[in-house]
Amino acid sequence: MSPRDLFGAALRGLGANKLRSLLTVLGVSIGVGAVIVLVAVGNGSGKAVQDRLEAMGTNLLTVSTTGGGGGFVRGQAGPSAQQYSLTMADAEALSDDRLAPDVAAVAPVMTSTGTATNGDTSYAVNQVIGTTPGYLPATNTPVGTGRSFTQQDVDTTQRVVLLGQTAATELFGRPASAVGQTVKLGAVDFVVLGVLAAKDAAGFTDPNATVIVPISTLRATQAGYGALSQIVVQAADKDRVASAQAEVTELLAARHQVPAAQTSPFRITNSAQILQTSQDTAATFTALLATVAAISLIVGGIGVTNIMLVTVTERTREIGIRKALGARRRTILGQFLIEATLLSLIGGAVGVLAALVVSRFQLAGVQPVLVPSSIVLAFGVSAAVGLFFGSMPAHRAAGLRPIDALRHE
Repeated sequence: MSPRDLFGAALRGLGANKLRSLLTVLGVSIGVGAVIVLVAVGNGSGKAVQDRLEAMGTNLLTVSTTGGGGGFVRGQAGPSAQQYSLTMADAEALSDDRLAPDVAAVAPVMTSTGTATNGDTSYAVNQVIGTTPGYLPATNTPVGTGRSFTQQDVDTTQRVVLLGQTAATELFGRPASAVGQTVKLGAVDFVVLGVLAAKDAAGFTDPNATVIVPISTLRATQAGYGALSQIVVQAADKDRVASAQAEVTELLAARHQVPAAQTSPFRITNSAQILQTSQDTAATFTALLATVAAISLIVGGIGVTNIMLVTVTERTREIGIRKALGARRRTILGQFLIEATLLSLIGGAVGVLAALVVSRFQLAGVQPVLVPSSIVLAFGVSAAVGLFFGSMPAHRAAGLRPIDALRHE
């Protein structure tokens, strides 16, 4: 038989039991679609985190103490624990061009929590940030409506506040209407100077739910006069991050008299390192999702084998008649291999189309990012599944002896 005749015979064989063929195609299409969509979700999640970190800038350093929680060093207590607390004097020293020439900007940070109230409406703020005006450009946190506070507001302990988009919406309905209004943080009245521009969420925390106030005001009204939570340092440019980090480490060690033999009590986080770590984590997460999805594709392949074995059993007498009339082994083998491959290819095509449609929508808060290579790979694997899982039934059909096949009931 010519290839065209084999192809036609395979189509007729599949059409003889349309429901069975449809269910087999469905199994393969679910596997292919799952692989493509889950890889796209993994890439989308990684891209969201990467975009957020890159938006903050790759020349950002965050200084904190290894003990956390206001600068206490784990394993120490009493006066020595206070020795390594970050202070406003540390931030001022890091701002000195002579001591740290590769540092472009410094912003001390204190954090707290509280409840914001507007009349009868209240909103639990998970993060109240007390800082200086330099924090906003350093962390790429622009004001969308209104204006930021100034250094004079910090110096004079003004009770002014910047609201994130979520906080402004919860308290005032429309963020733009919040500017100029008064809100209470705890029992203290604050005037809303501006509303921060919206940020894309990447993770379990909402970056738009924060509230920013002058650090002097937070220390006076909310958090007392404790140590800084962290110091945000911006290097002069991305090529000078390493030298800026070395300057910060050396300066803090000298100011706090850290012994040379002692492990540094200060943790300096490099945003470029965080970005690389997040990319590695996203790649691992994507590979895990693809592996899980590939299992469903294998299950679909097993379904192809099962259906083809049933088909061979049902058509045993037909195979015997064809062999008795002179059909060659390779003709029988080719027909059943084509049938199995067609089932997989049709299922692969349906799975790709379904994945293209599903990937247009957000899944679990993540916008999937399609990877062309995953589409090609999944479709190619579906064809390989047809050949591999269809080979055993095809060989079984081709190996039947005509006399045995004709006797089959």
